[in-house]
Amino acid sequence: MVVAAQGRAIPLVTLLATVIGGAMAAGGASALNQYLDRDMDKQMSRTKNRPIPAGRVAPRYALIYGILLVTVSVFVLGIFVNWLAASLALLGALYYVVLYTILLKRNTVLNILIGGGAGAIPVLVGWAAVAGTLEPGAFVLFSIVFYWTPPHSWALALLVNADYARANVPMMPVARGADAARVQILLYSLQLVALSILPVPFRIASWFYLIAALLLGSGMIYESVRLLNEKSGAAAKRTYKYSTFYLALLFLALIVDQLFLRVRL
Repeated sequence: MVVAAQGRAIPLVTLLATVIGGAMAAGGASALNQYLDRDMDKQMSRTKNRPIPAGRVAPRYALIYGILLVTVSVFVLGIFVNWLAASLALLGALYYVVLYTILLKRNTVLNILIGGGAGAIPVLVGWAAVAGTLEPGAFVLFSIVFYWTPPHSWALALLVNADYARANVPMMPVARGADAARVQILLYSLQLVALSILPVPFRIASWFYLIAALLLGSGMIYESVRLLNEKSGAAAKRTYKYSTFYLALLFLALIVDQLFLRVRL
């Protein structure tokens, strides 16, 4: 939202409605995901204590709750922001629940690669909320999140590989092996770092962001190379944690760049 505003003030109602509506859409999609994956979640140590498999929430109530959250989120965004943002939030929820959870997750090793688009759609929602349209810069930010998702998720998959194997979910380490997953993490990290530079030529960021992107990207590649060489759970955990901080700090650098350092290259 800050990047799309390009230095303009964001109305408080728009900001709050986008954050609340977006959180509701994401929460509703997550609830529906957990409803659909309740059988698989029982088999995995990482997810067995979620509300449904742990018996704290009945499946039918999770289903109703998820549908209501997504529905209300669409009206919150549509009424208080704009209907493009509302439509994109709905698209993101459907993408996650239908395309990823139902069609891809249990059926193909490409589940994270294609399904990662769901996690990148909130960038489009935020941009549309401020600009009322989607411009090239929005898709640059979308691509960064899209290419960040595979190395982040596959690092986690390496940590819980036994869980996914037990539940018969074809994540990269299960379907292609841990070594192949480590190679793919490095390859996607390299592509991610290259894409992270694009906000500068697209004139939505300046020198401060560029320096931050290069420094953070160097760390991402370093951790990926360590993971490739060490082949340990500790290395996978470091890569997973670093990738989490990487995306947060990268977008924080964008915000700082827009708010305080609007000097273009």
